[in-house]
Amino acid sequence: MGMRDDYKFLQIKDALPCLNQKVNLIGVIVEHSVPRWTKGTDCFCSLKIIDESHQGPGITVNIFCEDMEKLPRVASAGDIILLAHIVVFPNIRISFMKNHGCDVYALFNKKFSAFALYEGKYCSDLNPYQISSKFHPRDQDKKFIAELREWLAGFQLEAGSKESSLLREIREGERFDLVCKILHKCEVTEDKWMIFVWDGTDAPPVTIQSKLEDEVENPLPLQLEPMPLSREILCTFPAVGTILRVIIDQGNEKLGIHLLNTGKWVRFVNIICEVHAGLWRGVIKPFTKLQCFPDEDPLILQRQRLYDERIFSKWERMPFTSFPWHSRITETDYRHVPFVTLMDVLTCLKVTAKFKCVVRAVAAYPWQAEDFCSPSGTYRIRLTLEDPTARIHAFVYAKDGDTSESIIRGVGFYNHKCFRVRKTKEKFFEGYPPVDVLKRKRNKLLGVDESECGKRINDAPTRNPPWIECCLKSYYLVKTDAWGSRNYRIFGTKLVG
Repeated sequence: MGMRDDYKFLQIKDALPCLNQKVNLIGVIVEHSVPRWTKGTDCFCSLKIIDESHQGPGITVNIFCEDMEKLPRVASAGDIILLAHIVVFPNIRISFMKNHGCDVYALFNKKFSAFALYEGKYCSDLNPYQISSKFHPRDQDKKFIAELREWLAGFQLEAGSKESSLLREIREGERFDLVCKILHKCEVTEDKWMIFVWDGTDAPPVTIQSKLEDEVENPLPLQLEPMPLSREILCTFPAVGTILRVIIDQGNEKLGIHLLNTGKWVRFVNIICEVHAGLWRGVIKPFTKLQCFPDEDPLILQRQRLYDERIFSKWERMPFTSFPWHSRITETDYRHVPFVTLMDVLTCLKVTAKFKCVVRAVAAYPWQAEDFCSPSGTYRIRLTLEDPTARIHAFVYAKDGDTSESIIRGVGFYNHKCFRVRKTKEKFFEGYPPVDVLKRKRNKLLGVDESECGKRINDAPTRNPPWIECCLKSYYLVKTDAWGSRNYRIFGTKLVG
């Protein structure tokens, strides 16, 4: 029906021709923007709603209020909104609010419009969970909500109804849509939030812009958040796949945070990714919109299935971009030990353990080959290693850098039965080569292109370190604070060439 009893609630298809007229609508919310302040004194958000008469693309409702608390706080896509006394306008009136396929939009006027929000198809409560100040409930409202829920129960709000990118497909500075799972959120500074999201794939490695000598005064950070996350939080993260840090653009720091609950799958519409200190981060802009979806959505199930297949595959924990194989500039003594990720390393249940990983060395301290050894002839180098899951510091120290012989006993490789291995003479630098050989090895390891920068390494504008395999062992410095003093060293690995 076009009209609904004496309320004169229109179906969306019947409201579209009612230009410059006040109408009443009830619709299902399929998309909502991040609230923001306008250039004036109001705050603003937009919703896209559908109903049985107009299932796509829906109609956009632009809402202006005096403050953020008065805007609709939509709990989830699929919730229902009742809108009273909103005005329909053609999109050509305000070009920057164009609605991608719909020629009109509806305007909520703070002076005379009203709204009420209701939970969607999974709720039996017919009472609204938020109302505007000018909303006056009537008994017939519940009838309309029940009817819309009945239709919605047989309608699938699919995340896959529009194309979305995977994290492995992101490009710097481009807008894209991302379906991902919220793993964690935290307030990194006062009123500034960071969201940690994941979709099971690996973000592509980025070119390192810093110079080698920058590591002295301005070292590459291990994470984008000011303080590292606790071990308890890290242990809740998946061990495979990039965990993207997403920040909210300045001026929107408090907005939409209530929508981003841990464990929820969402789509960010028109999010932007950028590179900071060689690490990817997402940025929510004023034009970014959100969609929240249930775990049983077909696209969500597909993403989870792809992740499960990867976890149980032979090459489960190798970075996507290292295929078909990583570089051959390193060799390890343990060919048959399976690879793990750096997130596996960080969340291992044991303080001391051994691991084999495929990583990139993105920085070294000290950076000059002449300083790799102490005056007494002991190697002492801190490498910054990364893979798609994390970034850590690992040391090349003492006998692990020279040709000392050893037999490794006791602590076995993580998740692998390897408790006694053969004697080895081959260590990281194959002894104490001349400085020019050390420089060449360092350049290969850190991705320095000597053909571009000549002999002056500090002039290198960009670096693209290769994927290498290496063995790591974790250890502690203080027995009474084993986890707090945990460190990592490279062992059983030779840098060839």
